[in-house]
Formats: sequence, C-alpha cells, structure tokens
Amino acid sequence: MTISTLSRAAAAEFAPEVTYLNTSSWGLLPRRTIAAVKALADENAVGRRIGAGSFDAVEAARAGFARLVGVHPDRVATGSSVTVHVGLIAASLPAGAEVLAPEGEFASVVSPFALRGDLRMRYVPLADLADAVRPTTALVAFSSVQSADGRVADLAAVRAAAAAHGARTLLDATQSAGWLPLEAGAYDYTVTGGFKFLLCPRGTSFLTVTEEAQATLPPLFAGWVAAGAPWNSNYGPLERLDPTARDFDEPPAFLSYHGAQHSLALLAEIGTDALHAHATGLAARLRSGLAELGHRTVPGESAIVSVPGFGHREPELVEARIAVSAPAGNLRISCHLYNTEADVDRLLDVMG
Repeated sequence: MTISTLSRAAAAEFAPEVTYLNTSSWGLLPRRTIAAVKALADENAVGRRIGAGSFDAVEAARAGFARLVGVHPDRVATGSSVTVHVGLIAASLPAGAEVLAPEGEFASVVSPFALRGDLRMRYVPLADLADAVRPTTALVAFSSVQSADGRVADLAAVRAAAAAHGARTLLDATQSAGWLPLEAGAYDYTVTGGFKFLLCPRGTSFLTVTEEAQATLPPLFAGWVAAGAPWNSNYGPLERLDPTARDFDEPPAFLSYHGAQHSLALLAEIGTDALHAHATGLAARLRSGLAELGHRTVPGESAIVSVPGFGHREPELVEARIAVSAPAGNLRISCHLYNTEADVDRLLDVMG
C-alpha cells in the first residue's frame, strides 16, 4: 500500500477532533471497530445474543494477530492484559532464577518477577542488555520499544546473546506491534496489549509462546475456555487442556474482541511495511523540526519521538488541542497511520 493509499484508508476510518499524537497511551478506534462494538452492545441490551458474544470473533482476532506477528494461530493465547500474561511466565520460574531486564522497563514487564521476592533481578541500561546476558541468566524480559522514550532495542543482539547462554526471552511488543515488523516465533514468549498501536478496544491482549516453551508454563489460570471447547467445559475440573497455546486463554471480554477483529483486519489491509514507512517517516520529520528549534530528542528511527525533560510542555500542547503524553518527565509524541505531515507541522508550530 502506498502512503497516499494509506492516507485515504485512514481518512475513511478515523476523524479525530484533535491533533492526535498519543497512540503510545491508547490508539484511536476505527469506525468499523466502533460499529461492531455498538452492534454487540445493542444485541446484549435486548437479549438477542446468546452468551453475550461470539467465539468466532475471538478466533478472528487471534488469527489477525497471528498474521501480523508471523506465527500460526495455535501459538497465540488471548487475554485481557499484559500483566496477567507476564504473571503466568513469572510463576513458571524456579526460586533463585535470574531475570535480566532494562533499567526503567515498563512496570508490567518486571513487577510480576520482582514482587515474587525469591527471584534474582538484574537491571542494566537498554544499550547494554545483550552484553549483560550470562550463563546464570534464566530469562531476559524486555520491550521491543521502550514506553518511556520510544527507544528500540537491539532485538537481534539480545536474541543471539540469549541463545548463546541458554536463556529464554520474553518480549513485550505493546509499543511496537503493528508498525514495527516482528517475528514472534523468534522469542520464547511475547506479550502485547491491544489498545495502543493495534487500535483494539481495551481488554484485549495477546500472548505468544513457542511449542517448546509452552511446556514451561503452569496451568495457573486454567478456566472454562482453556480446554479449547467453549460451552462444553463449564463444570467440574477440566479433564484436559487444549494442546495449543489456547490453554492459556482467558475468558474473553466479548465487546472488546468483537471490535478487535476489525481493527486487526484494518492493519492487515495496510500492511506492517507500509505503516512502518509512514509512521517512522513522520517521526523523522518531527525529529528534524525539533532539532531546528533547538530541542534534543532521543535518537533513533522509532515511530515514537521523545524530548527528554520537556514533559512540562504537555499542558500547553493539550490546550492547543494536540494530544501527547509526558511519561518519566519526557514529552512523548507517537505517530501512527491516522497522522499526517500537517499534524507534525502543527505541533512544531506550537513548540516554536
């Protein structure tokens, strides 16, 4: 898809009332997604939908995410939050295991490990992550793109270091899935929140696990959907779990998943390569413009642009109807498919 075609597709699906540059906090919902959620809500309101929703929508979302990250749908578990997925992985580690993570990593990626109290946590600067893996490292837990400032990890280097030392890898793709190409099968586990760059309603998240790593995870949250036979495994202890990653499914938030299947279909129509070119191109324009204004940005080729120490400018931009965010004191600006050069130039005008 060309940039002009992408722009036309975005215009058909989105109509923000502000200059929206805050997808790192949450993504705008496409019109088709909103229509699906409203339709299900209306059916729920009058009793036309038996079971409050359809597992067909969950399977469509699972398949859509699987296509996006290059794995078979059998390798994807559906859930409601990254924290729950990470908690399951944390529960799988033996006492005393060493977990390596970047300094300043998002809390959901590290807290389930740190709060166990019997694991050895080690934190290093993101740039040193690959070099810090050692034979005693059991797991490297990190985000592909840092939430606080948009830095992109050296994914190939971390994978190679983990493989060399026999460590497993947990990748959080919440700030990158959709715009940054990802082969989820290259990691033991990936976790992704759906409500940011995947443009899904909140209450959707995805866990991928390789066939080998699946055996490491305990059936800690096994519920009535974990047998892979919804509506037929409701009572008594489950006699078996689904042999695929579906045995880690959580009971779905149907309203969210009825919308998610359509958001993921839109991203499939656009394609990750086209979206990557569009979003990073806008971000490069923004970095160049900020440099001309004398503002230092975090270097790199991320779709997320961060101005360290400039979080105090957020209220001014919000007053000008420009949506951004200010995590860890940074001014964070994120570009996605519904953004244009005009959005970037408007922000630069206000910053100037």
